[in-house]
Amino acid sequence: MSIQVIPLQSHGDDRGQLVALEQQRNVPFDIRRVYYLFATRSDAQRGHHAHRNLNQLVVALHGRVTVLADDGSGPVERVLDDPTQGLLLGSMVWRALYDFSQDCVVMVLADRFYDPDDYIWNYDEFLREAGGLRRQEA
Repeated sequence: MSIQVIPLQSHGDDRGQLVALEQQRNVPFDIRRVYYLFATRSDAQRGHHAHRNLNQLVVALHGRVTVLADDGSGPVERVLDDPTQGLLLGSMVWRALYDFSQDCVVMVLADRFYDPDDYIWNYDEFLREAGGLRRQEA
């Protein structure tokens, strides 16, 4: 589940569009928490952390944001600017959000409730833990 673009089917007609998000269907986990970012300055950066256990689906509902994601094998950047695409960020993925458009609204679905002990705020510590997990999986 590390880092993956998830297409979100849009349904609509001349009245407008609708995207339904359903746990264990197009969202590959049970949804425990939903939050959104808005009115974020274009020069602001958010995130800069990883989660030991949390999985998230990030969707730019309006506007544009750049997401840097790193599962320990090197960073990748994705521009989110389409509300019919979500970016799945699994556990043990470092994330940073930046380059917000003025009108950007980002929604995040998470599979766990907020837990401050789940966060890794230091990138070097994240790399040590991610490397340890990777060796255990091999």
